Amino acid sequence: MYKMDELIAGFTGQMKRAVAIGESAKLKKPKAPIRNILLTGLGGSGIGGTIISNILRDDLKVPVVINKCYHIPNFVNENTLVIATSYSGNTEETMSALMQAFQKDAHLVCITSGGLVKEFAKIHDIDFIEIDGGMPPRACFALSFIQLLYVFHQLSLIEDGFKLSLSNTIQRLDGEQEDIKTNAKKLAEKLFGTIPVIYADSNFEGVAIRFRQQINENAKMLCWHHVIPEMNHNELVGWRQHNDDISVIFLRNNNDFDRNQERIEFSKGVIRNYTSRINEIYSKGDTDIERSLYLIHLCDWVSYFLSELNEVDAIEIEVINSLKGKLAENPL
Repeated sequence: MYKMDELIAGFTGQMKRAVAIGESAKLKKPKAPIRNILLTGLGGSGIGGTIISNILRDDLKVPVVINKCYHIPNFVNENTLVIATSYSGNTEETMSALMQAFQKDAHLVCITSGGLVKEFAKIHDIDFIEIDGGMPPRACFALSFIQLLYVFHQLSLIEDGFKLSLSNTIQRLDGEQEDIKTNAKKLAEKLFGTIPVIYADSNFEGVAIRFRQQINENAKMLCWHHVIPEMNHNELVGWRQHNDDISVIFLRNNNDFDRNQERIEFSKGVIRNYTSRINEIYSKGDTDIERSLYLIHLCDWVSYFLSELNEVDAIEIEVINSLKGKLAENPL
């Protein structure tokens, strides 16, 4: 039986394993030029697509669309790269999207540990990268996320600079693990008993979503997130009532766009009138890959320490399993 703290502690080991898998993967070249990309997947399997679309915004020369439902956009055709990610291989929304993309003759790549996705890929001669299975999908972020980088590289959509970023991240996280855990535990203690509100620069929204999801699943808590500058055009006005039961966390990077840094400082001043619980986490690293992975790892620890404070099992997701069981009674 896996324990969430052991899985989080093994993050860099998982990164090394993911690199080994990515290096050995062999993918077919597309028959037609890739003019757009669709990344389809949900939950712990799909969040990597959201994050990589943020990270590679300045590198990719074709548009990326994130899909988190049963149906795919109408633009998908033979010029579309569709990457379907399902850790279990049995996510029904992802299978539905995959089958539709196959019918539209898109160039398909699957990332999975097995299940129906792997079976479908083998039957139809679709490229798939098989990752290690048997763990909670949200605890296997590195396995699936890093494969996306290798897929883009093999299909000549990005250069190989990401490999150095991964190596640097492993070295940093291994060297600073105890400090990361200490800082995470301190933040968890500040968030305990409150409703967390997560804010980040819009280029790091995927990281903010990941943090929110980890708090939801691991700590069994509700929270919400928003991004700068969009929240300055709506949510900022909602701060009107004093409530110290709300804790705000700003995920920050030293290289965030200067106008957004000004917006964050102004927003902090407004929010401080209504809650004294304002926290900031700064990333570390020289690239967006390094900065994102640092924040993800630290925030994963925060969610685990919150689960301990809440006296809940970080692994347990019975309500989600119940929903899947109910849907299975009447399959697609």
